[in-house]
Amino acid sequence: MKRTIAKDLLSIKAVFFRPDEPFTWASGIKSPVYCDNRLTLTTPSVRDDVENGLAAIIREHYPEAEVLMGTSTAGIAHAAITGHIMGLPMGYVRSGAKDHGRQNQIEGKLLPGQKVVVVEDLISTGGSVLEVVNVLREAGAEVLGIASIFTYGMKKGIDRMADANVKNVSLTDFDCIAEVAAEEGYIKPEDVERLIQFRNNPSDESWIGEAQK
Repeated sequence: MKRTIAKDLLSIKAVFFRPDEPFTWASGIKSPVYCDNRLTLTTPSVRDDVENGLAAIIREHYPEAEVLMGTSTAGIAHAAITGHIMGLPMGYVRSGAKDHGRQNQIEGKLLPGQKVVVVEDLISTGGSVLEVVNVLREAGAEVLGIASIFTYGMKKGIDRMADANVKNVSLTDFDCIAEVAAEEGYIKPEDVERLIQFRNNPSDESWIGEAQK
């Protein structure tokens, strides 16, 4: 499954590598990769692979799941489609409470003690998805874990998940996509080591090389 999803994401440029012309993140960090998993929603064949894949990992790793909760906004559609496939209710968690109406932060019915899986599209340092986990826990939910499409596998994210006692299972990861990208000719084989160097320490730009600095 990891390689199938990796090929899917590369084929529609949902994950796009450009090691010789790095992108610049809002933080100023130079990155060889651009991610937009929303593109999976506009490609039906890839969307089917992703949603059926999410359903499969939830059934395998979180068989007790009673409710799926998407992250706002990227995880909402994936939680809805996967919930439909599995016959499970879904909702989503806002980044902040509404300033009107009932001032909800959690949208959809959630009862204290219900077993929840959080559905996310992308995990890098883990900050935003762990905020969702905390909101759900404060509401009395039992968060079984996270099901995501893609993870960078960055140390900061892994450490944060461990500290929060949260499990994440992703359809594919940075290392697999980098390997498949080299095999499929999206990047040069020698670029893989540079990409992994970035993954291991995003603030260290030595992977770019003197010619690109």
